[in-house]
Amino acid sequence: MSKPAWFFLCLTLITGFLGFATESPGVQATAFIVSAVFASLLTLALIVGRRIKFDPLLR
Repeated sequence: MSKPAWFFLCLTLITGFLGFATESPGVQATAFIVSAVFASLLTLALIVGRRIKFDPLLR
């Protein structure tokens, strides 16, 4: 896994835990939204890092 992918994985986990740890609905919603953004960036970093092979032909 590349360094940016590790970075986004850590940020996703931290913001996800922050969302579960807070009691304020506004902070919780913001943390989950930011966690979703970091998760999508993690997926993009994995695809760019060629760790996930995309094969459009389903054999």
